[in-house]
Amino acid sequence: MTEQQRAAGEAAPAAGADDTAKAAPDGAPAGASAPGAAEGPAPAGAPAVTEDTVEALVRSQLSKALGGKRGMVEAAMPTLAFTLSYVIASDLRLSIGLGVVAALVLGAVRLVQRSSVQYVVTSLFGIGIAAVFAMRSGNAADAFLPGIIYNAVYAVVLSLSVLVRWPAIGLMIGPFIGHKEDFTSWRSNPAVVRLASRLTWLLVLPCVVRVVVQYPLWMADTNGWADTFGLLGLSKIAMGWPLQVAAFAGMVWVLARGRTPLEETGAAGAGDGARGDRGDRA
Repeated sequence: MTEQQRAAGEAAPAAGADDTAKAAPDGAPAGASAPGAAEGPAPAGAPAVTEDTVEALVRSQLSKALGGKRGMVEAAMPTLAFTLSYVIASDLRLSIGLGVVAALVLGAVRLVQRSSVQYVVTSLFGIGIAAVFAMRSGNAADAFLPGIIYNAVYAVVLSLSVLVRWPAIGLMIGPFIGHKEDFTSWRSNPAVVRLASRLTWLLVLPCVVRVVVQYPLWMADTNGWADTFGLLGLSKIAMGWPLQVAAFAGMVWVLARGRTPLEETGAAGAGDGARGDRGDRA
């Protein structure tokens, strides 16, 4: 351990003051500045919390969730086939069948190309649940009810995670920015908790928008107030991956926006750490 590292450990400076720390996962430099990272001491021995580290994790999760442009198309095609066929033919069984066939065709292409069928299977699972709801009631609009329920529950769970100060994004990135043997160590840094909370709220927003838009459309169709089935299908596609991509883009913006203040306070890192220590003793 270098003299700089020992001094950093004794003074408990903000995360990012130790320029000699090992590189963070996914190749992110450990010495980069992170939003709010200079606000309070980081856990002793913890890797530096950096904007690049968190952004790399967010991008990684985005890639896994979306599967690229092809994954987004594969997720939308079964819903599109179901919606268009029902608008044209008004045959629930036929529409469900066409949605399932669309997913199976996409899966077969994946198998022939020997690539992952993960996103196709997810899509097939989704349309299977939608079919159960629609066939049970005989109302095609009920095919969209599982998605509405899912988004409502997801929004509530994520919101609660922030309110109890265990933001979901913090749980995702915690093992990479705290003690490896204690994935909860990130909570000792208030700045990281605030950052994770902001990022988690950005995940809540798309879910709330979907429910606010789609639930009234479902209610209108179910109660016979208006024929909103086509709008339901289009809103599900338009508010699916596009909103998710927008949410992750917002995360990247939040992360990048916090870089300037940190660079300004980075030179006084040791002083900030000392002030933090005095505040803790007060």
